[in-house]
Amino acid sequence: MDYVKPADIATNMAAVGAMKAKLPPSSLLLRGALAGAFLAVATSMAVTAAVQTGFPIVGALIFPFGLCLVILLGTELITGSFALLPCATADNAADWGQVIVNWGWVFLGNLLGSVGYAILLSISLTMMGSFDPLPVGQKLVKVAEAKTIGYAAHGGAGMITVFVKAILCNWMVSLAVVMALASTSVVGKMLAIWGPVMLFFSQGFEHTVVNMFVIPSGILMGANVTIGQWWMWNQIPVTLGNLVGGMFFTGLAIYLTHRPAKQAS
Repeated sequence: MDYVKPADIATNMAAVGAMKAKLPPSSLLLRGALAGAFLAVATSMAVTAAVQTGFPIVGALIFPFGLCLVILLGTELITGSFALLPCATADNAADWGQVIVNWGWVFLGNLLGSVGYAILLSISLTMMGSFDPLPVGQKLVKVAEAKTIGYAAHGGAGMITVFVKAILCNWMVSLAVVMALASTSVVGKMLAIWGPVMLFFSQGFEHTVVNMFVIPSGILMGANVTIGQWWMWNQIPVTLGNLVGGMFFTGLAIYLTHRPAKQAS
């Protein structure tokens, strides 16, 4: 059987977090860029499926393959790091200085990969700006506006909403990252990842790396959104909400509840 018991998952969470904390900046940056690009490709694929079929749930069923690529190829995603690295500190296998440095480089790598793909996709959907975007591009423009000025229109209530949706998002996404540790087979890992990611995507929760692609691509194709609105009303609060959801709702919650049982055995 390829099932890994919860106590062993907790041990692996700390071990993986400690390994990530020791990676050099060059590796974090490159792996982060790849992860950002993988999620961006999966997002554009999901939007394409939703536009072509008229059923957003189809996109939600497809999108999890992006996180499968991220995890199976050993790249770095900030939302997963929000869950795993604090476990390493709780296990005294890493310090907070290492964690903060790791998060900084991974975040930058994710941003570069996501925006890089956004630029390439916007070129392909507009013939390098020579005509209006195709239907997929038009949808990305609407989504970018909804994720920024849509929240801004509601002031404080909008800010609280985007923060809470980010918490809920990374509760699910980081759960998928941890669930991947519950199996030693490729098929088992993919199945474990698929469910939680589909839950997040189908409900329209806010993921910081997905938004690193969606909002810039919308801006590039004509969305009525400024760089300041992107960061103020989405990227910053979503990153903070993802941090809370990943660290407290998944990472430390699962690690701390199973660690004592492991030590007592």
